[in-house]
Amino acid sequence: MSYLEFDKKQLVNLNFSLGREKLRTNRAGSYACSTLINCNTRKYHGLLVAPQPLIDDNNHVLLADVDENLIANKYEFHLSSRMYKGGVMEPKGHKYLMKYSIGANPKLLYQLGNIQLEKEIIFAQKEDRILLKYYLKEANENVTLQIKPFLAFRSVHSLSKANTYAHTHYKPVQNGASWQLYQGYSKVYMQFSKKAEYIHVPDWYYNVQYIREMERGYDYLEDLFTPGYFEVTLKPGESIVISAGLEEKSPNGFKRQFDSEVKKRVPRDSYIHCLQNAADEFFVYQKKNTEIIAGYPWFGRWGRDTFISLPGLTLTQKKTGVFHEVAKTMLHELKDGLFPNLGHGKDASYNSADTSLWFIWALHQYQIMTGSSKDIWTNYGKIIKNILSHYKKGTLHQIKMHDNGLVWTGEPGVAITWMDAIVHGKPVTPRTGFAVEINALWYDALVFSLELAKASGDDSFVKQWKKWPEKVKESYVNTFWNDTKGYLADYATYNEKDFSIRPNMVIAASMPYTPLNEDMKQMILLTAKAHLLTPRGLRTLTPHHPQYKGKCVGDQAERDTAYHQGTAWPWLLGFFAEAWISLYQEKGKEFIQKLFHDFEPALFEGGVGTVSEIYDGDPPNEARGAISQAWSIAELLRVDYLLKKPCK
Repeated sequence: MSYLEFDKKQLVNLNFSLGREKLRTNRAGSYACSTLINCNTRKYHGLLVAPQPLIDDNNHVLLADVDENLIANKYEFHLSSRMYKGGVMEPKGHKYLMKYSIGANPKLLYQLGNIQLEKEIIFAQKEDRILLKYYLKEANENVTLQIKPFLAFRSVHSLSKANTYAHTHYKPVQNGASWQLYQGYSKVYMQFSKKAEYIHVPDWYYNVQYIREMERGYDYLEDLFTPGYFEVTLKPGESIVISAGLEEKSPNGFKRQFDSEVKKRVPRDSYIHCLQNAADEFFVYQKKNTEIIAGYPWFGRWGRDTFISLPGLTLTQKKTGVFHEVAKTMLHELKDGLFPNLGHGKDASYNSADTSLWFIWALHQYQIMTGSSKDIWTNYGKIIKNILSHYKKGTLHQIKMHDNGLVWTGEPGVAITWMDAIVHGKPVTPRTGFAVEINALWYDALVFSLELAKASGDDSFVKQWKKWPEKVKESYVNTFWNDTKGYLADYATYNEKDFSIRPNMVIAASMPYTPLNEDMKQMILLTAKAHLLTPRGLRTLTPHHPQYKGKCVGDQAERDTAYHQGTAWPWLLGFFAEAWISLYQEKGKEFIQKLFHDFEPALFEGGVGTVSEIYDGDPPNEARGAISQAWSIAELLRVDYLLKKPCK
C-alpha cells in the first residue's frame, strides 16, 4: 500500500473526495489542480493553468478538464466527474474508481467490469506541459478511448461565459490539434503518443458549478468550450501518453519524457518526503530569476512569505545556491529600504513594515544553519545598511526608529504587519505603533549586523550603530513586558498598550538575539501553549477574547474578519518550536516531536501530500485557505531540522 492512498469507499463519498485536492506544478509558474476524483470545485482548478504574460501577470486556466469515455463491446463508460448547477453530478465517473495513490506522481485505477484502466498525471518541470498516461491494465479485447478537452482561456480570478467571439476553429498538428480561443493567448496543443482521430464538433457546456466558490460568496457558474474529441484504440497491456502544452512537440518522445519526469520527483512515500516534495513546488525559475510562490492555487510571489519561507525551503535541504538565487532576485526591487510585499516592477506594493527585517532574519538563519558567516557582509552588507538606514531615518507608511530605539510602523487606515486583513476599508487588527514582533526582528537585525560588521572590520558601521542594541533592549522590555500578566503587549503606542494574547510575542521569544530573559520567554511560551496552541498551528487570538472567531468560513468579509482573529496558522509552529527548544534544550524536544508528528494527518486533508495555509482555531481544526502554502511547509521542515540538530 502506498503512503498516500485512498480506496473506493472514500472516493465514492463525495463529502470526502471533493474535500481533498491535489496539486502539481512545474518550475515556471504553471500548475494543475483539482479534487481527488478530478471534479473541479474551484475556478482555480484546471488541468493546464499557466501564466499569460501578453495579457497580464496572472495565471490563466487554459485547459480546464478532459472528458474521458471508454468504449468496449459497444458499452460506453463515462470516467469523468463534473458538477452542474444545482449540484447535479454528470457524468459520475468516480463510481468506477477503485484506488487513488500518490507516489512520485498521482495514479488512478478504474474498474469497469473485467476492464482495468490506470491513469497517471505529471507536469513537465521545465515546460508548460501536462502529461497524461493511460494504461489498459486488463481487458479481454481492444477498447476505444475518447478524450474531449474542456477549454476556458480565462484568468484564474474570473469565469468563462459562452460567447460568439471565441475562435472555434482548430489547427491540425502531429497526432493532435491546437486551439486558441482568444487573441493574445498562447495556443494549446493536445497531442497523442500514437495516432488518434480528431472529430471537430465545437460546442459549449453551460453552468458548470464550482461549490467552493459558492461557499466563499463568489460567482460559481461557468460555461466551458469543447472543440471536439479524439478517439484512439488501446490494446490490452498498451499505454499511451497525451500531452497538453503551449508548444508543439514530437509525440515520439512523450513516453520517454513521462518516465524521465517521474524519476525527477521526490517520492511521496513518507511524511518528510511529502514535505520535501511540496517544498520543491513553490520555486519558479524564469530567465535569470528564482522566486517563491507564496501558495497555490491563487497566490503569487509575496515578499514577506518569501523571506520567512526561504530558510525552511532551502537550507533544510542544503540548497544554499537556491537560497542566494531567491535573495538576489528580490534585491532588484528594494526601494527606500523596503521590499515589495506583492507584485513586480511598476505594480509592486511596498505596504509591508517587516519584509525587509525578515530578509535580515533569513540571512541570520543562513549563518546559523550553515555554520558560516563567510561573504554574508560582503554580498549583502550594503543592502543591510540601506535597510537599517531607512528604518532609522524614516520611510513609507511612517516606518521610523524613534528616540527610544524602537521602530514605529503604520498610520491610520493601513495594515502593514503580517496581520493585514482589511474589511470595508478598515484594518481588522489595527496595530499602528510599536509592534512586538517587528521590534524583536529589529533588535535581532541590529545585533546580527554589528556581529557581521565587526568580523569584517567595518569600523564605521560599528561606530554608527553600536549604542543602539542596548537602548532597544531596554525600551523593548519597558514598552512591551508586563510582570503581572506575564507576557508581552502585542503592540503599543505612547498612550496605550494592547495586551490581546496573540502569537506575535512567540516570534519575539524565538529570535536568535532577543531582548527577553529566560523567565520572560518561559512565561510567554506557557501563555501561548495555554491559549494559542492547536494541533494545526498557533491561533492568532485567544479564544477568551470577545472578538475571537473559531472558524474561517463565509464570504470574503467574514473570512477576512476571522483571518487573524483566531484562525490557526501552521507557520507559527516553527517559531514556537524554536523558542521552546532554545529554552528547554534537549529535554524540550519530546514535546515538540509530538507536535510535529501530530501534524502528519494534515497531509491527508485539504491539499493531499501538502499543508494548507490556515486551519480553524476551533476543533476539529479544518483546513482552510490555499491548499498548499510555502511558509507552512517551510516551517514544518525547519521544525524537523531543529529536532535533529544537537542543542548547544
